[in-house]
Amino acid sequence: MPIDDTPELGFASLAVRAGQQRTLEGEHAEPIFATSSFVFANAAEAAARFSTATGNIYSRFTNPTVRVFQERLAALEGGEACIATSSGMAAILATCMALLKSGDHIVSANAVFGTTVSLFNQYLAKFGVATSYVSLSDIAAWEAAIRPETRLFFLETPSNPLMELADIRALADLAHAHGCLLVVDNCFCTPALQRPFELGADLVIHSATKYLDGQGRCVGGAVVGDRQRVGVDIYGFLRTAGPTLSPFNAWVFLKGLETLSLRMRAHSEGALRLAQWLEAQPAVARVYYPGLPSHPQHELAKRQQSGFGGIVSFELRGGREAAWALIDSTRLISITANLGDAKTTVTHPATTTHGRLTPQERETAGIREGLVRISVGLEDVADIQRDLERGFQCLASYPGPFSAREEATLR
Repeated sequence: MPIDDTPELGFASLAVRAGQQRTLEGEHAEPIFATSSFVFANAAEAAARFSTATGNIYSRFTNPTVRVFQERLAALEGGEACIATSSGMAAILATCMALLKSGDHIVSANAVFGTTVSLFNQYLAKFGVATSYVSLSDIAAWEAAIRPETRLFFLETPSNPLMELADIRALADLAHAHGCLLVVDNCFCTPALQRPFELGADLVIHSATKYLDGQGRCVGGAVVGDRQRVGVDIYGFLRTAGPTLSPFNAWVFLKGLETLSLRMRAHSEGALRLAQWLEAQPAVARVYYPGLPSHPQHELAKRQQSGFGGIVSFELRGGREAAWALIDSTRLISITANLGDAKTTVTHPATTTHGRLTPQERETAGIREGLVRISVGLEDVADIQRDLERGFQCLASYPGPFSAREEATLR
């Protein structure tokens, strides 16, 4: 069932059905094509496929299982084409390598995944691609950072781990007015909660490792967009460089997509309940969750998202010592830097996901030592609260008030 044949289907139906084309075996579930190459009927057919890059050729860039995942994700996002990659970072790399050249300039939100900053600053910079960083929500700062050579805006919304939002429509209008592309990492919301293309984005990036899988089983990524940039340009990079998604991982992600809508609603409901509970804890200075009325962009979240997602971050009084004490006290919650899992996870961003950044880069991004990030899973929320409560009891001895400057930044 190719996506072009199913425009009338709803999101949940597309998540289950889009992209599948049954073989002559008549299978109900999508098969895994565990093969490196494909057999041609004759030499002429082989030559035709290699010259046009259509049909099954070699699993580095053409595989039926991967193709189903690509078509299904494109259908869910509302894009024309999708290219699956070996990881979320590979998706970002493929996008930059295919669409940028030496001398080009990126404007990026400063609130992006730490490894993305490393990619831009350590590696793309070696090849003459410069990057400027601005506050995610400050439209004037984005405009001021634009140069004649700026080609691309890059952002995550909500951001990791502070759950700050970008006004996608406003940034799309600004980018297009200056001939730039808007690239949105939609990892935290997925198309079940946010549709960047409907707000003007040009490309959508995914770490499929997170919510698209949903159970922490496989690593993969994807880029969704139009037929030329994604279907030709980024596909061409994948064919040549080979940051390829395996058929098995694609099959796992397909199974994850089938329950995506249900899971994202459940994650959002659980995260909101946990965030409300955390706001009442004396040891917590601030909770970062866009579903809370206290979040400064709560109204924007309601406008451009259909749910608030499963990530809750909070600032503890007492800095790293308090954060580590809370994390180490947990018994149910998994201490791991991954997110988007059915199992609730907790991490200390300053020493894990953003640990490769310099202290100044972390400070600029708002990643302080007392910050804790929780990816709320599918367990009973009461059990998650009880697990954290043990740690909060330990923190009774951590009054640790912030300095006046730190208190001001948390308001």
